[in-house]
Amino acid sequence: MGSLGSQIQSVTMGWQVYDISRRTLGVEQSAFNVSLIGLITFGPLIVLALPAGESADRYDRRLVLLMCYAGETTAVAALAWIALNHMATPPLLFALAFLFGTSRAFFGPAMTALAPMMVSRDLLPRAIVWNSLAGQSASVAGPAIAGLLIAISPGAAYLATAVLYLGAAAALISIGGNTKPQVQPGSRLALVREGLAYVWAKQGGPGRDLARPGGRDPRGRHRPAAGVRQGRAPCRRPGFRHPAGRAGAGRFGGRPLSRQPSDPLEGGKEDAPCRCIYGAATVVFGLSKSLWLSVTALAVLGGADMLSVFVRQTLVQLVTPDPMRGRVGAVSGVFIGASNELGEFESGVAARFLGPVERRCSAASAH
Repeated sequence: MGSLGSQIQSVTMGWQVYDISRRTLGVEQSAFNVSLIGLITFGPLIVLALPAGESADRYDRRLVLLMCYAGETTAVAALAWIALNHMATPPLLFALAFLFGTSRAFFGPAMTALAPMMVSRDLLPRAIVWNSLAGQSASVAGPAIAGLLIAISPGAAYLATAVLYLGAAAALISIGGNTKPQVQPGSRLALVREGLAYVWAKQGGPGRDLARPGGRDPRGRHRPAAGVRQGRAPCRRPGFRHPAGRAGAGRFGGRPLSRQPSDPLEGGKEDAPCRCIYGAATVVFGLSKSLWLSVTALAVLGGADMLSVFVRQTLVQLVTPDPMRGRVGAVSGVFIGASNELGEFESGVAARFLGPVERRCSAASAH
């Protein structure tokens, strides 16, 4: 529920900034304004990643997540009130995006570190698969649901997001068992240094490609999800990521990795082909002028991304000792944020100075 709410909120904020900016600005500058949401959201992550990881290894991880949901619910409630009273402005939306990014900086490490405490090591790969499938489904359905709610009003989209956050918090409260990690001795600074030394020694920070150019929605990046348009003259048919993405999750849901590697470099060999396929499909999508070739490329890259995410998350959580999972997850989150939020900003800059990609559908496909 939390992932779905985050998708709805993200799309709604992007749409509002784009809609408000287009009243006085051109397409290029409006797309750039939207990309600033990604940069502002990423800012707190890069600054607070190490303290957030240390907090996840010191305090009750469920409590940390509940506090994050409290902050996010407060932010989205403010967004709803602003939208319903027609007071939204880009600076105000940017300020609330910063608050949301601050909460997400603490949310990621705590969530990553909590999952291994809920299931046994043997069941952890399957749990990661189903968690990844839930996130994939949210990334597909979220923009479509957001579009339907925005058609009613942006306030309705934000209110729905608040309900989803509260539901996720309630589900978190219902979790039983001990969720407080075994705190290692030493000062906060010493624990941060220890986490960085461990990541450097293991080379376990799974980076992802920074830039994700190609077709762009108003948020300035391609979004291979249902219900999202491409370019200034959008087709009436949605883009697709879900068939291959969910199939990839299903493949590992029934049959996880045949062997559980003890070192990230060993398991990384299974990730390399996924990255190559992802990159090749992205290039095809960026060069394509055909709707169905673009759709096929999105499906392929979605499947490759799903498999890559599974391999990397499994490696991080299986190899990392529990007392360090928060700090290692924080470093991993920085790389993921660089791919998503910072990559979004990069695409917005490209749209601003190079112009957005325009694709037109034939008359037959537009009806």
